[in-house]
Order: sequence, then structure tokens, then C-alpha cells
Amino acid sequence: MGIFKQIAEYLYLKKPDASRPNTQWVKYMHGINRISLLLFLVAMLIIVFRLVIRPLFS
Repeated sequence: MGIFKQIAEYLYLKKPDASRPNTQWVKYMHGINRISLLLFLVAMLIIVFRLVIRPLFS
């Protein structure tokens, strides 16, 4: 369940853990992880659109 908590924190669905380190490098790492996670979700939506929605209109 730890990975789902981390994803919820990245997407601002859950408050971040107060006990984790709060250095500048950790902030950079979490920012990059947020960007990559959001790009992954956008890519998955595009794939679903192309595989499911597009053939219905062809």
C-alpha cells in the first residue's frame, strides 16, 4: 500500500508525510516524479482513446 500513498501524495490527493526529509533535492525528485506520473497517465488516456474510441467512429 505504500506505493499508492506515494502516488496520492504526488497527485495532491493526500497530505505529505511530515516525517519525510524536506531537502531541496527531495523536492526536485518529487517534482520530476509528479511530471513523469502525469505524462504516463496522459499517455494511457491517449492509448485508450486510440484503441477503444477511435474504431467506433471509423
